Amino acid sequence: MVEFHVDRGSGLPAYLQLGRQVREALRLGWLQPGDRLPTVRDVVASSGVNANTVLKAYRELELAGLVEARQGSGTFVKASPGSAAPEDFDPLRATLADWVTEARSAGLEDEDIYALLREVLSGGAQ
Repeated sequence: MVEFHVDRGSGLPAYLQLGRQVREALRLGWLQPGDRLPTVRDVVASSGVNANTVLKAYRELELAGLVEARQGSGTFVKASPGSAAPEDFDPLRATLADWVTEARSAGLEDEDIYALLREVLSGGAQ
């Protein structure tokens, strides 16, 4: 099951953070089709966000076809957004972990690492 964390200082709306966390859990294989998402009440209790924020995140995931709400039963994973199998991530995860260790040894902080990754992903570092 996913445990949601909301970073109020990130500048990203809480409902988008929640949705991103579900998408990442799906891509990484932590959530599978048929799994039940935490109840709105549980997410409110664990993350401190408003119930409407959780409902908005779940609604957006439903509109994307990733989850389905079942009246009286909860919200369940319907599909995964990724095309790669989670086990294909393992060798890449190991390489990335080594790179992060090297980056931190070079004095980079998490925000520096995120900035570098965003630059590479956007095609800025060619």
